[in-house]
Amino acid sequence: MTNTKLFGIPIIILTLLLTLYHFLQPLTNWLIDSVLNLEKGSHLTEAIRFFVFEFPKVMILLTIIIFFVGIIRTFFTAERTRKALEGKKTFTGNVMAASLGIVTPFCSCSAIPLFLGFVESGVPLSVTFSFLIAAPMINEVAIILLYGLFGWQVAAIYVGTGLMVAIVAGYLIGKLKLEKWVEPWVYAVEMGDTGSTENKINLESRITQGYEAVKEIVSKVWLYVALGILVGAGAHGYVPEDFMAALMGKSAWYSVPLSILIGIPLYSNAAGIVPIVSVLIEKGASLGTALAFMMSVIGLSLPEMVILRKVLKMPLIITFIAIVGSGIMLVGFLFNFLM
Repeated sequence: MTNTKLFGIPIIILTLLLTLYHFLQPLTNWLIDSVLNLEKGSHLTEAIRFFVFEFPKVMILLTIIIFFVGIIRTFFTAERTRKALEGKKTFTGNVMAASLGIVTPFCSCSAIPLFLGFVESGVPLSVTFSFLIAAPMINEVAIILLYGLFGWQVAAIYVGTGLMVAIVAGYLIGKLKLEKWVEPWVYAVEMGDTGSTENKINLESRITQGYEAVKEIVSKVWLYVALGILVGAGAHGYVPEDFMAALMGKSAWYSVPLSILIGIPLYSNAAGIVPIVSVLIEKGASLGTALAFMMSVIGLSLPEMVILRKVLKMPLIITFIAIVGSGIMLVGFLFNFLM
């Protein structure tokens, strides 16, 4: 690929997407009010307007940012991440592990191989848990959606509180000395040296992988985005504000723990849950309660617990859920108090 194509095509596509994003609101209003001539202010019309505007808006943001995140991710591999955490002591290692969890491309499905690799390399259990909490909880899809729906302040709050939960939870797990509740076979695994196969990647390959990231991730999450926004559109048009304010508002002391208990057994990714959270807040749910609900769905999903059961005994899994759940609850109460 020539240098002109290498840089020209992404710039053209980016310009077209940003232009569409800029004019999306007036285009939506024109389509709903003039072309379809729907009744203004009705529940159905406003629900349709919400979906027609939010779905392309979210997909444009996802496409643009995932492309650049895909390029950034070419600088990170499981082996490099593992090596970066080797020999790190608690707290310093917890901070580094949680920070690496934001930018590394690992979800809860990667829990077992990552856990094995980290333990075999001598990474402390507490540091391993900080990484395993941050990697699925603080992901680029959630950050993009929160930025698009609420602005950078809420996205920053999400990243900051997620980091805090991952760091503190991992640190506490280390202090409790829970290594005895790791399955014995884990410590007997020999992973071998997998670092010698890494090759340098040129710029063209990195850009290609940016395209591939868009194809792979967008193809997997678009349906969740559509379903999440569809549910959100229905709530936007039909759910009474006073109902949501009573259930998840600041005045309801039980709203935060209730939202976490509801979120833990649910399974959804950020693409499906963030649009719903957006409407919950719009309808009267407090920010802290909504964030606690979202973080419990993403960070304490039932499938992740099932996967981790292969390498951890139940007392450690229960301790993990209790510590992370308590951290999320404190985040919810804190932001309900401050905002």
